Amino acid sequence: MFLVNSRALIERSINGRMEIVVQTRNKPGGPQRIELPGGRIEPFESLIKALIREVKEETGLDVTEIEGEDTRIDTVGIDPDFEVECVRPFAMYQTIKGPFDSVGAYFRCKASGELLESGDETKHPRWVDVDQLRRLMSEDPLQFSDVDRAGIMYYLKDVEQHRP
Repeated sequence: MFLVNSRALIERSINGRMEIVVQTRNKPGGPQRIELPGGRIEPFESLIKALIREVKEETGLDVTEIEGEDTRIDTVGIDPDFEVECVRPFAMYQTIKGPFDSVGAYFRCKASGELLESGDETKHPRWVDVDQLRRLMSEDPLQFSDVDRAGIMYYLKDVEQHRP
């Protein structure tokens, strides 16, 4: 099985502190781990549309801004039988070992609305301070979903490099 995912790093700044949305994976029979909103794209669904859909389904939030969306180029109108889009995500991942093979794109974004109590196979979506996220990751990286560990580490490294 080969999967393609679109994943969200939903940010906001409160009193000068950066926060992102995390949630707890709540799949029947699966481990309950902290993860970022996002999931599999449907056949021929764009990464951006999948991101918007997954964020809404899992958190209740409406994506209002996506970093890199302004880079989007598509071939719509050139050949009615074949269309492609290109867009610059924040980061990409690929599993290199594990029970399934997947690739995915992480998009930094902003969203509005109220968080749900639980969403599509998720529960307790919440805003977490980036410094708290860093502590949680250093204390026990296994509490995070397998697929999001590297993405969170990549995000935290980027935040650290761009901190004033």
